[in-house]
Amino acid sequence: MSDISQSVINDLAPTGRLRSTINLGNTVLAQKDPAGNLRGVSVDLARALGERLGLEVELVPFDTAGKAFDALQSGACDIGFLAIDPKRAEELDYSAPYVIIEGTYLVPADSPFGMIDDLDRDGVRIAAGRNTAYDLHLSRVLKHAQLAHYPSSAAAIDAALAGETDAAAGVRQPLAAAAARGQGFRVIGGNFLLIQQAMTLPKNRPAGHEFIRTFIEEMKRSGFIADALARSGQSAAIAAPPA
Repeated sequence: MSDISQSVINDLAPTGRLRSTINLGNTVLAQKDPAGNLRGVSVDLARALGERLGLEVELVPFDTAGKAFDALQSGACDIGFLAIDPKRAEELDYSAPYVIIEGTYLVPADSPFGMIDDLDRDGVRIAAGRNTAYDLHLSRVLKHAQLAHYPSSAAAIDAALAGETDAAAGVRQPLAAAAARGQGFRVIGGNFLLIQQAMTLPKNRPAGHEFIRTFIEEMKRSGFIADALARSGQSAAIAAPPA
């Protein structure tokens, strides 16, 4: 830690511990194994950053991105892993993306919808986890369809599977897993959003911001991110290219 400035430490770990949000609502980024241990690319990155800084890491799991955002906003956590979004960027600074994932729809197999744009029509109800990246995006771009907000991404998927809505919006991988579990559902081809996942921290921490930007670029170049995705069974996700 001797070659790391005190201003970086103060920005990233003002309490002396690196407190990191872990969003279990996005299974591409983080999971909990049967023994209750946290794993996934965001977990590995938080631990690697703590090792680089020479600091203890406190992993703080949340079941939704909205709760993780709130923890960063309130100062309960120091860094986190969230999708880049203009609304969140009013409060947070980001690294460049480290993973890129697709936002798409889960629909019944006999649904008339064949393409992404087919769903934006009057009378269509789309379930979405409240304050997820795709919920924020669709709230801005949908002209006709109505969003039905649920407490989490998992709850939105369950609502669509139960027939409460015409579709569920979400990340492709969990939607595909739900379609494989359930009877008579499919995932729409293509995407309405390429979701750029990044490391983030509250605004006005310039030394810390520059440090995590450099750190994420090193992790991408070294293959760390691709390896971490593979270790957690998420090799279908795309490691972002260098910025």
